[in-house]
Amino acid sequence: MKKYFRITTMAYLILLAGTLGAGLYAGIVVAPVTFHTEMWLGSDILSHFQEGLIMTENFVRLSYLVDFTLIVIFLYEGYKYKMFERDSITTLAALITIASGLFFGHYYMPDILTMQLAGEAMTQSDKFAAVHQASEIDFKVFTVALLVLIVQNMRKACR
Repeated sequence: MKKYFRITTMAYLILLAGTLGAGLYAGIVVAPVTFHTEMWLGSDILSHFQEGLIMTENFVRLSYLVDFTLIVIFLYEGYKYKMFERDSITTLAALITIASGLFFGHYYMPDILTMQLAGEAMTQSDKFAAVHQASEIDFKVFTVALLVLIVQNMRKACR
C-alpha cells in the first residue's frame, strides 16, 4: 500500500504544482499581455472592456482547474488527516487553499460575470473595482497557501 500512496503523493504534488503554475502564468503573463493589446497589435483594436472579457474567460477556465484541485486537496488531505498523518501547518494551508479557491470560483467570479453582463459602465464603477481588487487579493492568498501546501507535502515526502 505504501508504494501506491507514494505514487498518489507524486501525482498530487504534480497537480498542486501545475495549478500553482497555471495561476501564476495567468496573473504574470496572460493578464499583462491581454490588457496591453495595443503594444502587440500596434493599435487600439480592443477596448479595455473587451480585454476584460477575454481575461475573465481565462480565469473562468482556470477556475475549473482550481475546483478540481480543491476536490483532490480535500480528499488527499482528508485521508491523511484520518490516518493521523497530520500537522497544523499542512491542515491550515489546506483549509485556506480550499476556502480561498472556493471564494475565487464561486463568489468573486459570478459577481464579476454579472457585472460584465450589465455592461461596460458597470465595470467602471467603484463596486466592480472593489470586487475585482478583492478577487485579486483572494487569488494571491490562494497562491501562497497552495505554495505552503506544496512545500509541506514535499518536505514530508522527502523524509
